[in-house]
Amino acid sequence: MDFVQLITMIVEDYDPAIAFFVDVLGFELAQDSPSLTNDGRPKRWVVVRPPGAQTGLLLARADGPGQLPAVGAQFAGRVGWFLHVDDFETRVERMRAAGVEFVTTPRTEPYGRVVVFVDIAGNRWDLLGPPAPAAAVAVP
Repeated sequence: MDFVQLITMIVEDYDPAIAFFVDVLGFELAQDSPSLTNDGRPKRWVVVRPPGAQTGLLLARADGPGQLPAVGAQFAGRVGWFLHVDDFETRVERMRAAGVEFVTTPRTEPYGRVVVFVDIAGNRWDLLGPPAPAAAVAVP
C-alpha cells in the first residue's frame, strides 16, 4: 500500500510547536529523536500526528536565514492544511480557550462545518467537521 507518510512543516522552534500540536490540537507526539543535519549539526526528528492517523507532520526547525522566511508562509497565505474532526463545536471552543487565532467565523458548507485558524507557525488551516443535520441547514 502506498501512502504519504510525512509532510514537513517549518517552525521556529521544536518545543512550542510540539506543545501547540499536542496540547492544543490533541495530536500525538509520535517521535522526538536527536538527529543531524546533512552537514553534521544537531537537530531533532519530531513527528506529530492526529490520533490513529498514518500521515504525520515532521516539525522541522528553520535552519538559517534562507528558511526562516518560510515559517508560516509555506502556502503564501492560503489555507494549506486541513484537519477533520468529529466534534467540531467542541474542538472550536477548546481551541478558543487555548488562545488559537481564528480568521473566519464557523460556517456551514455543503461538505460540512468549517472555520479557518492559524497555527503556532502562522500557517492557515481549515478545521472541518461533519455536515450539520438537515434540519439545521438553511434553504436558500
